[in-house]
Amino acid sequence: MTTATLHRSAVLDDAHVGDIKGAFGTIKLDDHGARRGLSAKLKTLLAIVGPGLIVMVGDNDAGAFATYGQAGHDYGTKLLWTLLLLVPVLYVNQEMVLRLGAVTGVGHARLIFERFGKFWGAFSVIDLFLLNALTLVTEFIGITLATGYLGLPKAPSVALAAVVIASAAMTGSFRRFERLAVVLCLGSLLLIPISIAAHPAVGTMAHGFVRPSLPGGAGGMAPLMLLIIGIVGTTVAPWQLFFQQSYVIDKRITPRFMKYEKADLWIGIVIVVIGAAAIMGIGAVAFAGSTGGFTDAGSIATALQNYGGRVLGDLFAVALLDASIIGAFAVSLSTAYAIGDVFKINHSLHRGVKQAKGFYAVYAGVVALAAAIVMTASDHVLGVLTSGVQALAGVLLPSATVFLLLLCVDKEVLGPWVNGKKTTAFTATVIGVLVALSIVLTASVVKPDISTGQISGILIGCAIGGLLGAAFLGAKALRARRAPDFAAESIDRSGRDDWRMPPLAELGQLKFSATRRVGMAALRLYLLVAMVLVVWKLVEMMLGH
Repeated sequence: MTTATLHRSAVLDDAHVGDIKGAFGTIKLDDHGARRGLSAKLKTLLAIVGPGLIVMVGDNDAGAFATYGQAGHDYGTKLLWTLLLLVPVLYVNQEMVLRLGAVTGVGHARLIFERFGKFWGAFSVIDLFLLNALTLVTEFIGITLATGYLGLPKAPSVALAAVVIASAAMTGSFRRFERLAVVLCLGSLLLIPISIAAHPAVGTMAHGFVRPSLPGGAGGMAPLMLLIIGIVGTTVAPWQLFFQQSYVIDKRITPRFMKYEKADLWIGIVIVVIGAAAIMGIGAVAFAGSTGGFTDAGSIATALQNYGGRVLGDLFAVALLDASIIGAFAVSLSTAYAIGDVFKINHSLHRGVKQAKGFYAVYAGVVALAAAIVMTASDHVLGVLTSGVQALAGVLLPSATVFLLLLCVDKEVLGPWVNGKKTTAFTATVIGVLVALSIVLTASVVKPDISTGQISGILIGCAIGGLLGAAFLGAKALRARRAPDFAAESIDRSGRDDWRMPPLAELGQLKFSATRRVGMAALRLYLLVAMVLVVWKLVEMMLGH
């Protein structure tokens, strides 16, 4: 980045500008040399690696252990194909986020405020805060399940974990935090030897990956469809978007290192898919022949002990503990980063507590709140909250992806880094699928005994609506092309390594077309109705109705 470009950037915290100090190396701010040779490229990758790895491994958290474990319990390895199906979704979503972070220097929440107005900005931060608080509760539930299996008392274990999670980020050293986070990410690879020791059939695993199937059980297709939606909601979560964009900014990654950050993302995706597959395979063999229903992630450790001995159960509990802590790191940071962005306060791990009091207060506060809830709430309430995380994540994910897409086609925000047509079309299709799954999930929360026919009706209705919408937009584009003054838009990609978004004050609020205003109004109405219904149902469940 040139000095002139630096002064023209939109970066909100000057701690976000400087040398890249990664877990495994440093890149100086004024280092503009070309990377020639394998050794130089590898050193650069080692310095950059972190954001993509942490966000992806953090996604295999306590909730994911439970969801993938249930898939193995209920259907063996027959749902492994869903993981491969989600790989392009994961990559496209998170690649757009890292592009936004590197090019704009501004967090996701702030961009939504500036480009879409106060309503959507407030909505995005409030729903992120609510959903992250619930997700953090599930991380601490995972910690209690793991430590409980290992024979450790609940209250001291939760309290110690909260202190470790809070203090790890408060050292004032970005590198120190990232080193710890990366070590924990490497700890997630413990699932590989556990899986090898449990030895699920390789042929059966391979078959589950390459041959999609919908294995209905005694309950019909409805439980299966809801579990698949749960896998989608677990694998693609709203907090990931906010976390990775802000973490890329905090690490001081600029556009010229984009290809290395994409490699980092791919490393994370490979590890998360391997981990998820391992948990499904472990669940399949550990629960083989079981007649009871699935309870929680802790039951996998118990079943594994019965299957292969105490050591396997202990190792799985350690993997669950590791995953819960990584998830807690990432979710807490995504909340603190968002609040720091919105209120324009210092929000960087490069700063000590005295320099960023508000940032660290939010981070420690959400950790303490989640720990307190887990230590004081009844098992029934905690069970309802765990269900609520998946439901709310499913409801809110489409809106998060809508804003992500709108920002990534905004030339004032990304300039030469805006989406190409293929990426935009793919993301629009993903949004359509997520909306359909979100409606099914909302309906299932309101009506727990939803039938296979009702789910099919919702999906068919959404498909018809999507086709009609695509036809309308296609016809509109065709009319525009036939206009006498039509000129095809081209994207100038030159000089993009040094291009940064201008200061926010120069951008202003995005002006929507009539079609887009109608679409946003419909989204607003759906989200409000869906959230009210889901929260109402969760409150009823907590009260025992």
